[in-house]
Amino acid sequence: LVGVLDGGEADEIIIASIGAKPVQEQIRTALAMGADRGVHVQVDEAIQPLTAARTILALAQTEGADLVLVGKQAIDDDNNQTAQMVAALWGRPQATFVSEISFADGVATTVREVDAGLEVLQVDLPAVVSVDLRLNEPRYVKLPDMMKAKKKTIDEKTLSDLGVGLSDGVTSQSVRPPEGRQAGKKVETVEELIKELQARGLVND
Repeated sequence: LVGVLDGGEADEIIIASIGAKPVQEQIRTALAMGADRGVHVQVDEAIQPLTAARTILALAQTEGADLVLVGKQAIDDDNNQTAQMVAALWGRPQATFVSEISFADGVATTVREVDAGLEVLQVDLPAVVSVDLRLNEPRYVKLPDMMKAKKKTIDEKTLSDLGVGLSDGVTSQSVRPPEGRQAGKKVETVEELIKELQARGLVND
């Protein structure tokens, strides 16, 4: 969660994470890298993208964030849904898979890779941006900074504090492997291929 000044620089950077107690390690690492504050939303159960999106939105609105930065996809379920859901619930613009970003006059200019090359999008702030690993190179964490980060207070919240329910209406009904495929058949000539296709009713005589 980022507050952006008129000059395009970050006014405040808040690191937020949703999960069990161990996520505080990642929050403290971010604090050691220069983040201003940390917020931990304590949840011991596994949550789905919609719950995460509602939680992030509640934090953004509570903190008055100008920019919500998230990863492009989760490393556990690989859904690639949370950023888009936050933007939809918030009614604000979004840019996804961003590898470059800059700010000026209340607008974020983003660069993202598409099949045809690079696409430049401008979105009005507040906005939601999901980022690619190439956005920047993480700052090296120095030991003194890590020690200082360990002493900083992390604001702990629960879903109920933010008015978010754990149930988001998405349940897994069943999981099964795909059906096996029939083995193919090798042919020696084009004529043999055509006869085989005709026999299977795939081409007309």
